[in-house]
Amino acid sequence: MNQLIQSCNPAFSGRSRRDFLYVGWLGGVGLTLGQMLSLEAMAKASGGQSPKAKSVIHIYLQGGFAHMDSFDPKPDAPAEYRGILDPIRTSLPGVYFSSHMEQTAKVADRITVVRSMSHTEVDHSRGEHSMFTGYRPSPALVYPSVGSVVAHELGPRDAMPAYICVPNQGSQFLGNGYLSNACGPFALGTDPARPNFSVRDLSHAKGVDDSRFERRKDLKSIVDGHFERMEKDDSIATMNSLYQRAYDLLASPKAKNAFSLKDEDEKTRELYGMKPAPPVLRPSAGSRLLIARRLVEAGARFVTVTYGAWDTHAFHYRSIEPQLPDLDRAFAGLIQDLDNRGILDSTLVLVTSEFGRTPKINAGGGRDHWPRVFSIVMAGGGIRRGSIYGASDGLAAEPAESPLSVEDYVTTVYHLLGIDAAKSLMSPGDRPQPIVTNGSVAKGLLA
Repeated sequence: MNQLIQSCNPAFSGRSRRDFLYVGWLGGVGLTLGQMLSLEAMAKASGGQSPKAKSVIHIYLQGGFAHMDSFDPKPDAPAEYRGILDPIRTSLPGVYFSSHMEQTAKVADRITVVRSMSHTEVDHSRGEHSMFTGYRPSPALVYPSVGSVVAHELGPRDAMPAYICVPNQGSQFLGNGYLSNACGPFALGTDPARPNFSVRDLSHAKGVDDSRFERRKDLKSIVDGHFERMEKDDSIATMNSLYQRAYDLLASPKAKNAFSLKDEDEKTRELYGMKPAPPVLRPSAGSRLLIARRLVEAGARFVTVTYGAWDTHAFHYRSIEPQLPDLDRAFAGLIQDLDNRGILDSTLVLVTSEFGRTPKINAGGGRDHWPRVFSIVMAGGGIRRGSIYGASDGLAAEPAESPLSVEDYVTTVYHLLGIDAAKSLMSPGDRPQPIVTNGSVAKGLLA
């Protein structure tokens, strides 16, 4: 029998009876032989290796982060370009960061700084769409963010939401785009630095105990069953999926505990820059990054943390003075903490902004929007340790070496997660859309 099948189709050549029994079992769970062959081909193309990154922590610096005042100082440039911050040595020989990046400089041997990120969008919204999706904005379609694609392709793990935003979504382009709402992010809804911090919707409503909650679930099932029999509707399936995820989260003490910082000791808090002091009513990078670490440990696949306000068209240095050292301590603490716990190599950490800022300081003492070249940081999850990728020119104005496009950057992220960026997803009107178009893996970033 095997010989007859193999003679009819060369793709079957060399397959044993066990293979065909395996295919029969896969058919029972919805996979065809063609799909199995495709999966095997993908596995061979990747060397049979499992994805390097199991989770992602994405730190988004909203407004436009100044590369020359952080990861790409230009000490030999004229004063109106180099600014007022001194360069400092890092743990990488011959590599300098700005003086506000003192703690991150110490962990430079564990991260990769991309100094040649580049695109053409000078507007905040357009820059966000490009960096979050790998697509230039289109008037016809809003593309899904990387976090939503990850949720769609990999699904939830344990009882945790697949995609979480800390503290809020922050940008409309961090959402699900043309994908189902089920792929959208779960947002904390409040800043973890606030006194008595707790996440909304993670406990029963007042007066509702466990037994009453279960009765409500049963009643909802009866109603949903009636409407599903009356009319098949994707929106009902989507809502049922969202409700089930909520039920799983409410029923899991481990998952709910991940959204709290109460179990973290003072030593860990200090590592993230959260000194034992009265709470301050301003955003804390440390508390946000610490809870992000807890969320990925508990099973979240993609956590986006928004921190700071970096749109500094005037009084640039006065504006970044309170923010940059806080980010520096928290980010360095996160890298050390992940590494100490043995999960840095399986957790991809990204630090991005929608664009950089102008090389030359303007008349108001600020820096304006500049997408032509800027810096991002990548670490863990299959990224090379202790590396500088690409370079900007002497004024931090143009890429001088190995420019990195948004398509290649996003494709590389998907590659590390084991997602085929060339795969098509279905957009409205049953139109297939590649996850990324014309993107290539930037192999120089890989470990």
